[in-house]
Amino acid sequence: MKALIVIDFTKDFVTGSLPVGQPAVEIDETIAAVTEAYCMNKHEVIMAVDLHEENDPYHPETVLFPPHNIRNTEGRQLYGRLAQVMEERKTDIQWMDKTRYSAFCGTDLELRLRARGITDIALIGVCTDICILHTAVDAYNKGFHITVYEDAVASFNPAGHEWALGHFRSSLGASVVKASETVLA
Repeated sequence: MKALIVIDFTKDFVTGSLPVGQPAVEIDETIAAVTEAYCMNKHEVIMAVDLHEENDPYHPETVLFPPHNIRNTEGRQLYGRLAQVMEERKTDIQWMDKTRYSAFCGTDLELRLRARGITDIALIGVCTDICILHTAVDAYNKGFHITVYEDAVASFNPAGHEWALGHFRSSLGASVVKASETVLA
């Protein structure tokens, strides 16, 4: 069984207060198309979306990054065509708040996946070298098979993006493939 985890593709992370910028804008259509394909094939689809509280002095990211993905703000809304896909397929997609880089940390993600017999997960979204990376490491340590669609992940750090893609392959045994040549072909 397969699941797609769409990580942090929100307005704040694409063009907002902590923007990946053009690299994220360029994958908007691929993110939406992969999400639709997984829904159409009846695979589990989970939106793992960063959540922060305004002026939270205890969250470790408060000192590392500007405020972003604050509860009930426009910046926390899904970006671009993915927002439309979510609206059209809301019965096929699960929303999951996360408060750390990894979608597994402090959430019931593993429980959701195990309950559905899922052994293979695919990761898309931003940032390749932060939230995608930490989610992939946790998935590896929990025994999941991992696919990363390299044309559906992006980062504001080009060197970090390339390093993470290599790390997925060499240290996590992940399949790093193009969605355009596999799931969307």
